[in-house]
Parts: sequence; C-alpha cells; structure tokens
Amino acid sequence: MLWFWKLFIFFLLCAFNETTLHTRKIIDVDPTRTILWGPGLEPDKIVLRARYIFVQLVDHQGLNVTNSPGKNFVAAVINGNSLSNETCRVWSQIFDCKDGSFIIRYRLHETCNDLQIKVLVKNHTLPLIRPLIKGPIYEEECYCPQKSIKKWLEDNHCNSNHSQILRDLKLFPSVDFEIYRSKIISRFNQPHGVSLCHYVIKNNKIHRQCFGEHVGFKTFVDDILLSITRKLFLPDVEFFMNLGDWPLVLKNTELLPIFSWCGSVDSNDIILPTYDLAKSSVEAMSSVILDMLSVQASSKTVWEKKIEKVFWRGRDSNRARLILIDLSRKHPNLFNAALTNFFFFTKEAEKYGPTQKHVSFFDFFEYKYQLNIDGTVAAYRFPYLLAGDSLVFKQDSKYYEFFYKDLEAEKHFIPVKHNLSDLVEKVNWAINNDKTAYKITKNAQQFIRDNLMPQHIICYHAVLIQKWSHRITSKIKVFPEMEEVTQKEHECNCLNTKDDGSEIKDEL
Repeated sequence: MLWFWKLFIFFLLCAFNETTLHTRKIIDVDPTRTILWGPGLEPDKIVLRARYIFVQLVDHQGLNVTNSPGKNFVAAVINGNSLSNETCRVWSQIFDCKDGSFIIRYRLHETCNDLQIKVLVKNHTLPLIRPLIKGPIYEEECYCPQKSIKKWLEDNHCNSNHSQILRDLKLFPSVDFEIYRSKIISRFNQPHGVSLCHYVIKNNKIHRQCFGEHVGFKTFVDDILLSITRKLFLPDVEFFMNLGDWPLVLKNTELLPIFSWCGSVDSNDIILPTYDLAKSSVEAMSSVILDMLSVQASSKTVWEKKIEKVFWRGRDSNRARLILIDLSRKHPNLFNAALTNFFFFTKEAEKYGPTQKHVSFFDFFEYKYQLNIDGTVAAYRFPYLLAGDSLVFKQDSKYYEFFYKDLEAEKHFIPVKHNLSDLVEKVNWAINNDKTAYKITKNAQQFIRDNLMPQHIICYHAVLIQKWSHRITSKIKVFPEMEEVTQKEHECNCLNTKDDGSEIKDEL
C-alpha cells in the first residue's frame, strides 16, 4: 500500500510543478527601454493633489509589454526636504494596470524642496531627465497663483484648441452682460424648476449668487474654481452656471450664454466637464476613491479570464434601462443587468424588480463588456467605463459631455441604437471578434490617458475661462448680493514674480 501513496504524491508534485510553471510565466522586460511620462515628472510646474507618472514596460525587441509582470516589479521612491529641513511628507501609490503599464501617483502634504524621484523596474533605477527638482514644489492647498496665464498654460501642456470649446463659443463672438444678465435671471429664476449660480471672478477672487431651491451642487463649481485660482491668476470674468442635469438653452429659444455639464443636439449650452470628473480630478488621493487614475487599475482579472457578459447596474431613470432588463432576462448568457432603485417607473417595479444591491464600480470590470446607457441625461459614468479594461457599448443619444465629439465609434467604443434593438447582435459580434474588441478597449484607455486625466480637466476649465473672458465686452463687477467663495486657511510660503521680474515672498 505504501507504493500507492508514493505514486499519488509523485503525481501531485508533478501537477503542482506544471501549474507553478504555467502561472509563473516569465515576461521579457528590458528595464532600460521603459517609457515614462506624466505631470508627476514636472511637479514644480504642474500642481495637482495627486501627481502621477505613467510607466510602460518594453521588452528586448522594443515592443510594449502587454501583461503584468507581477508584484513588486515596479517601485518608486519619492522624497524631499520640508521648509524646516525635515523629511517632506509624501504619500505614494503604485497601480498595476495588468497590461504592462503602471501608474505611480503621489501626494505632497507640505511644500517640498530638493524632491527626488526614483523609479525602479526589476530593481534597475531608471535614468530621469530631472531626478532632483529643486523646488519649491507646492501642495494642492497652497495659494500661489502663476501671474501669467500664457506661461501656466504652456507649463501645464494645455490644449488651447479644444473642439468643443471652439464649437460652443462660436455662437458668442461678443458678450455684453448688461444685456444678457437680466434676461438670464428673469428667464431661469424658477425656484422649483431650475437651479443656477451667477459667478464673477475678479482679482482672482470668486463671488457668486445662486438661484433656485436645490443649489447644493454649487460646491462642485466652487471647488474646481478654488483649485484653479490657487494655481493660476484667472482673468476677470462673469458667467452663469446651470446646476441641473438638463441643458437650459434650447435651440428654438432666445440664445443666452449658460455653462452646463451636459449638452444636447437641441440646445446651445456651453459645456464644462461634469461635476463628478471635476471633483475626482481635484480630490484624488483625498476624499474620493473612484477617480480616473484608480479606475485604470480596478480590474483583478485579465482580459482572457473576464466573464463574457455585459454587466450593468443602475436606477430606472430611462425607459431604455427597462428594455435592458427585458434583454437580460431573454439572454441570460449575454447579460448580467439589474436595477438598483425605482423612482421614475415605480408602477412597473413588480415587473422589472426586484432591485439588486449596489455593486462596487471596481467590480464591474470582472466582466468583459460594459454598457453606457442614458439616465435622465448622459450617463456620467462613461469616462470611467472607457478608462477601465472592458469593452464599452454606448447607446446612441442626443446628450453629450464635453469630450464625446472627439471619440470615434468602433475605435473607442461600440455604438448601439437608442432602443437597444441591435445590442444582442453587437455583443455576439464582440464575442466572435475578441482581438478587435480588445484593441478597441485599449484605444479607449489611451484616449482617456491623453484627454481626461486630472491635468486635462483643470486645463479645460482654465482654457474655457480664458477664451470666455476675451469675449466679454461689459465691465466685470461684483454685485452686492453676491457672497465671496473663500480659500481655506493654509499657511504656505510662495515664491512669486513681480511684473519687473524680481522675486517676492508672500505668506498666507
């Protein structure tokens, strides 16, 4: 009987060794070819709460690595000196995107001098153009605005020719608020129907007066403006911000200048990045968990092992979402879709329920396919879906966000009809064309990295405000009814420059 157990143990060891060799597949990486980029390499010029660096591994043939090499393969050491010559408080994270790329991000809790950035791949220290940055390098909370908007835009590598900004502002070659101001307030001061705020930025100080019953979302606008004015001395400007979901300036009505988070084919609102994108751009590594950086490393499962179904969760804010539930029940092999709350179609709750518990957004990407489907307006989860590593199907819609028109169907996402009548067909196509589907997914992620990172969101606001200020012909003035939106108290030593080029130090 002893021979039986010896043979049994022998086969177990063989199986274990075979599995170990399979799971420990050696990935070819040439550390010397590693590609680094991102605003985290220029921390003295680009101020963000979460500064970030992208790392792309490359093999000895010069090709990008497309699989994760495993834990502890990429490391980073970031340190410096505080103004009191002690070790600067820096918090850093490393995200493995499971595709041969990594994201290093770090947050300064105080102003640093002599910041050293050391990136290691396979214990090999990578050569950086600027491994030591003298500084000062400011934390997000510092009020140290750059006086020259031109220099700031150059230092931050901002795109000054956004297609959506050019389209939106084409309708407003000149703006006289002595004419528009009273018309806007008269038309949209509807406490139970519309919520909007009148903003004036003068001498880099923010002032506003809000109208409407539900104006809590003004804090999102306040926060992004406060962040920008800490970094940049904005031109004097005046604008009205719509705090609701729906665009306000319909094309069949008088043209009025209103900033909104969502546009539509039948409206003329001037579009800004959504409040959610703005908040996550300013608050990454602080009060938010889901942001455009963390979502890129959200998946625990590589593409080949993802569940080949469309995953969706959400509330009943659109009839098409009920249609999706019908499809999911008819094709359970293709869909995992459920409603999490009933508000708009409560009379049909019995038919389309029961509701399911909320699922962490990070867990969405255990599935190979995602669906972006309208809510009351455009679904603001779209950029996060594109940033994940699943293929996105997008419902045809009259609503859009500021970046939609720069996307290309079948290059960055798969389009489906508004009534979802071709969704099943498109999902089956994706299953049968897996390599193409994966390529589209990677295209989408690259688009996100090139256009929708925190650096880009802050730039978009700054560029729009700059161009908008050039169109205003009326005098910028602060009205008695307005309240000032003040910066939080934070002590910071700023190294600024006077008009004559001499340096001054301010303390706030």
